[in-house]
Amino acid sequence: MPPPLRRLLAVTTLVIFFLIAFSSAPPQIASAKPGANGDSAEDPPLIDLAGYKDVVAKYRGKGVLVAFWATWCEPCRNEYPLVVSLAKEYAPRGLVVGGVSLDEDSDLSLVRKFLVQNHPGFPNYRKKPGIDADAFYQTVNPDWKGTMPGTAFYARDGHLARNFFGERQRDPFVDAIRLILATPISLNRQGEQSFAGN
Repeated sequence: MPPPLRRLLAVTTLVIFFLIAFSSAPPQIASAKPGANGDSAEDPPLIDLAGYKDVVAKYRGKGVLVAFWATWCEPCRNEYPLVVSLAKEYAPRGLVVGGVSLDEDSDLSLVRKFLVQNHPGFPNYRKKPGIDADAFYQTVNPDWKGTMPGTAFYARDGHLARNFFGERQRDPFVDAIRLILATPISLNRQGEQSFAGN
């Protein structure tokens, strides 16, 4: 085979190889909109005050951590990856984690991007527009004046056991998680689950 024909054959083979290799590349995740778990194509569901109470009540019997965040809040952006890491670490021990974004409709594209970047793997909601922020804070915790991020820790019996207002490091989170997971559950005389102290 003459040398020019060999070169042409080699170049053609390389082009075909690259076309096959790059045509099977996975789609870009950045184009997907995150959903309640941060991984699906849906936006975080809107939640009002009653909906928030229902979500917390749904997980009675488990320790629940709820992280309140917003994309405009730099301490929230700093702390959220820690929450994601702790959710993965403590889920096998019975911890349930959820997030509530306090962003407005105009920030929805930032919310989507934030969730795609962080891959939370747990449900995230967004405060329903039109709900007074102060009323929302007071429903979650009467002591909360809106300092962000906010974190609520619910013991297995459903009561608010601890809360953080403002950014925290890992150790206080671990202490609070251990506290809410430590609530013992026993069986009452009818064989139903009951909580110590009830």
